[in-house]
Parts: sequence; C-alpha cells; structure tokens
Amino acid sequence: MTDTVAVLGTGIMGAPMAANLAAAGLRVRAWNRSREKAEPLAEHGIEIADTPQEAVAGADFALTMLADGPAVHEVAEAALTDVPVWIQASTVGVEWTERLAALADKAGVAFVDAPVLGTKQPAEQGKLVVLASGPEELRERCAPVFDAIGSRTVWLGPAGAGSRLKLVANAWVLALTNATAESVALAGELGVDPKLFLDAISGGALDSPYAHAKGGAMISGEYPLSFAARHAAKDARLVLDAAGDGVDLGSVRAALAHLEAAVDAGHADEDMATLYYGTRQG
Repeated sequence: MTDTVAVLGTGIMGAPMAANLAAAGLRVRAWNRSREKAEPLAEHGIEIADTPQEAVAGADFALTMLADGPAVHEVAEAALTDVPVWIQASTVGVEWTERLAALADKAGVAFVDAPVLGTKQPAEQGKLVVLASGPEELRERCAPVFDAIGSRTVWLGPAGAGSRLKLVANAWVLALTNATAESVALAGELGVDPKLFLDAISGGALDSPYAHAKGGAMISGEYPLSFAARHAAKDARLVLDAAGDGVDLGSVRAALAHLEAAVDAGHADEDMATLYYGTRQG
C-alpha cells in the first residue's frame, strides 16, 4: 500500500520536496499558509489542502518545512494529533526542537528530527542531505520519504542530534558566505578585479564551488534566490543562541551583522549572498 505524506509548508524548499515525493510514487497532500504557493503542485498530482488538518487526515507521515519554530509549533499543535509519524525538516534550532519533540510526545506522535543540508537547487534535484535523528525503529519506515527528497541520509541517534549537526553546518555556510563577501569587497577597495580572486582559488586547496556561486552573484549584482537573507539571519541567530558563551563564533556574528544590514536595506527576500551589501561602509 502506498504511503501518504502530508507536506506542510510549500515554500522554496517544501514545494520541490513535495514534487519529488510525488515523483517517487508516494501519495502527497500539500498545504501552505498562502495557498497560491501550493497550487502549482497540483500539476504533479498532488492534492492541495485548505487546512493543515485536511492535509494530515489519514496520512502516514506529516513533513513540516516551515519558516521557524513558532510557525511549526502553531501548525503542529493544531494539526498533528493523529498522524503516526512526524518528520520535522525545518531549521528551528535546539530549544525549539526540544519543544516540538515534547509536543509530539504529548500527542502520542512519533517524532523524527530531520533538517536537511542544501538549498533550492538540491531540493529541486532531490539531492538534499537528510540529517535524521529519532527512534531507530523508524529508520526503515522513513527511508522511502528520505530517499525521495535526498541523495543521502545520515542517521545520528536520538531526536535532536539532526538539528544540532544542522547548526554546525550552518555556522560553516554562514562563515564561508561572509568570508567570500568580505574578500570580494576588499578586492574592490584595493582596485583588484574580484573575478581574479575566484580565479586564483580555482582548482587548489582553497577552492570551493559555494564560494564561486555566491561570489559570482556578488560580483554580478544578480542574486538568484536560493536561500533568503531573512531566513539566513534567523539561522545565524539560532547558531549563536545554541553556542551561548561556550564558543566564540565571531564569523557567524559578522555574517549576522551583514545580513541584518542587507535586510534593513530591503534585501530580506533576496538571496543570502546579498549580505555583501552589509560589507560596504557608507
């Protein structure tokens, strides 16, 4: 019998994930707070629900991919009372993951903490990396869902381990994007063609495809949306909150400052590479 997956949240990540689930032969229902963002998924044979409750009714899995912890909690508290397995894929940090796990436990719902590594293009290609954590007995049960959305699943132990590793990875992504922005900005300040910076690191130990992607956007001034600046700023705050006073994450603090400057300048819904604008003084 084919499983039914209720995808709650069909934004830049949730929509392609839902499409890939349907392409893998799973039955999919989708809900989004703004229904118009979900409606194109009907072309993939996906049923569009008017409410989270309608999406979840009778489903085998609920998969949440929403903006933040409060949004996930609000939807889950109202809708996820009867679904057997809840896969929580949103990036919500340590504290909210614990609160959501407690909510699932109270409702008698099996909880799998499974944030993903990757942004728009890997989501569209079904090449996300799933950082799964939860009951070991659900590993095989969840495999068809994870195989449909990702190229690899890493099982990490009890629920919460996935979100912790996601924060570690995000710290690196934020630092790398910010370092790229600072180097591009410095090149301009020194009268050096910033394209020469990317050319110089190509093919060597310092090379990074991510630096080329984000650096190229910064140099061209064109920012195709992969991950919005406002969401990147949210993630930076989650990283810093989790670190507390135990470790100095100066590069993440710098990235957050530059992201906030970009958001304040009107780039909130543009790609996180727009943090480059935050490096410009005056």
